This record gives sequence, C-alpha cells and structure tokens, in this order.
Amino acid sequence: MSAQTPRHEITMKKLVLDLAGTGGVTVRRDVEYGMTDAGPLVMDLYYPPAAASGSRLPAVVIVGGYPDVGVPLVLGCTFREMEFCTGWARLIARHGMVAIVGTSQHPATDAQTMIRYARQHAAPLAIDEQTMGLYAASGAGPNALSLLMSDLGKDLTCAVLSNVYTLDVDGSTGVAQAAAQFRFVNPVARKTIGDLPQNVWMFLVRSGRDEMPSLNDALDRFVGNALARNLPITVVNHAAAPHAFDVFHDSDASRDIIRQSLAFLRFHLQGRAGR
Repeated sequence: MSAQTPRHEITMKKLVLDLAGTGGVTVRRDVEYGMTDAGPLVMDLYYPPAAASGSRLPAVVIVGGYPDVGVPLVLGCTFREMEFCTGWARLIARHGMVAIVGTSQHPATDAQTMIRYARQHAAPLAIDEQTMGLYAASGAGPNALSLLMSDLGKDLTCAVLSNVYTLDVDGSTGVAQAAAQFRFVNPVARKTIGDLPQNVWMFLVRSGRDEMPSLNDALDRFVGNALARNLPITVVNHAAAPHAFDVFHDSDASRDIIRQSLAFLRFHLQGRAGR
C-alpha cells in the first residue's frame, strides 16, 4: 500500500544528527508479536554493529501514538518506516542497545503487547528483559506515560520524552483537546502524576518555540507537578527550537540534545545491566 502512495515529505525528514557506525546496524524485520482482525502486528529490531553472538542487550521501545490504520494512505508509509523513526532506531543501536519499533492498530494496548512479547521471548531476540526503556516524541507522549503507569512500568528503567504531549493536570484540558484534534491516543486522560512510578528516570526535552497547541503549557505543568512529588526527572530546554527540533532545527544545540538523550539511555540501561 505504501508503494502505491507517494510518501509525504514529512516522512522523509532525516534527523539532524547521524554518526559513523549507524550503517553497520543490523535490522531484524517483521517479527510477529500479535494478531488482530486486520492481520498480524509486527516489529522491527535494530541491533548494534557486530553484537556478540549470544549476548543479551538492553532494549529501547520507540513508542507510537497513532494507529497505523489508514496512515499509509495519507503519509505513504507507516510510523516504523518514517526516517525520523528509523534514524532514532539506528542511533540507539549504534550506542549498544536494541531499538524496537512496531506496527499498531490500537496503540495503547498494542505497545503493552509488544513489550510483553519482547520480554517473554527475550533470549531468542537477544535482549535483556530486565533493562528496557522507552523513547517517545510528540503525540506519543500520553501513550508512553500510560506504559509507565501500567503494570509494566515498575519493570521499565527509564524513558526519553521529546517534545511530548503529557497529561492534563491542575484542571487543564489542553492535552485532551489536542488528542481530539490530532487523533493521537490519550490513555492517561483520567490519570494523575501520582500514578507514575517513583523509580523510573525520565529525560524530558522541551522546545522553547514549540508551536503545537497547549503542548508546552501541559509540559510545564507536568514538570512542576513531577518536581513537587520529587520524581527522578531531567529537563532540557532547547530555547530557540520549534517542535520536532531533531529534524527541523539543524544546529549544534539540537545535535547535542540528541546526544544527551542517547547518553541518558545508555547510562541508565547499560550501566544498570553492568551492575
């Protein structure tokens, strides 16, 4: 289907950072992790170059926020095929971790199914089920937060949340309105900061000139409430950048924040795996 529809230019926007070694990443494609009435759900796994045979590596799940149903007709490809997504997957793998990204019909439940499948089949997938983290951007934020708040959350190690919608706190409704407008899933609609685990480190990236409606207002409220509860968060404010800085703001500052995000994942996942 995606071959019949010209790809939208947004799907071909590459990250502003590429590093030597990403070309050596190995991709295991179309691993079936679930089945729906519409067909199988599959995931791609990106492995570090020259990963040792028999090794079990930390893993990062790249979380989506939109169902793939109908998306190829509009964008010409699925979420996992977007250059933004494959770029992050290759960078994560280049830093010694396995990146996982899959198709989805119902993002809020499919992401949980994918993580459970990865854990249950950790040995043949060559991942360490005890050291798993999340990466999410933009409208995938509420879905990632929902994962952290679920039963799976207590076993996740960390999350990078970049330019994300979060959740409505202090009586605000901006995230709910944005979800209705842009049609990303919002499984945290009735959740609060208190539903987040106390032991999962979060790295939040804020773009100072983010133009997405209500995103920074919700993010600022989220950060304030998270700090009030003394949650383990790191916040980086990219003051000059717009939304999706990693593809639209070609600058040393953008590249540095991408590197910081990768270093955060590597520290919390590889460091924990080595303890």
